Amino acid sequence: MLLVLSEEQKAHLGCLPRLGAAAVGELGRLAVELLRRGAAPRACEAAARKLNIGVDTIQHCVEGLTYLLTESSKLMISELDFQDSIHVLGFSDELNTLLLQLYLDSRKELRSVLSELAPKLPSYHSLEWRLDVQLASRSLRQQIKPTVTVKLHLNQNEDQTAQVLQTDPSTLLHLIQQLEQALGEMKTNHCRRIVRNMK
Repeated sequence: MLLVLSEEQKAHLGCLPRLGAAAVGELGRLAVELLRRGAAPRACEAAARKLNIGVDTIQHCVEGLTYLLTESSKLMISELDFQDSIHVLGFSDELNTLLLQLYLDSRKELRSVLSELAPKLPSYHSLEWRLDVQLASRSLRQQIKPTVTVKLHLNQNEDQTAQVLQTDPSTLLHLIQQLEQALGEMKTNHCRRIVRNMK
């Protein structure tokens, strides 16, 4: 799978060839630190003074490298696909090799940082359901009023919570039809393309 870079990201990475190998290594380390510890304007300013380059240029390069490394790590792009992805930038073979080595060295650490940053969403544990039917009441002797009660047990951060939902069968059938329609749409080529780019 190839990584597709936007024009803005290509422009951010475009300043790398004139910086040199040592500077690219330093900016790569700065990009990994940015992900691990958050924004560090002082580190960018120090790198800008050290390399005699504007702070904005350094920040753009670091942002471009951060995107390149995180998206590649997230998608677990192979070495060959990574090289093909950065080949469109028109960098020298030496710079491409340096970027590949930076990616290979930081891939495992970046995946662990990204997994820590991912939101902890509730996950399914179990489901209980019950069907109640009211057959008569004091005012109406013959009536049929069904209700479906669902108790959904969820796990979130090692805690278990329960959500109770109650509805009538016609609404439940409508909900099932809508979910089946959504699942059917997920099989279309357009949705598959979107999901592939979201991973």
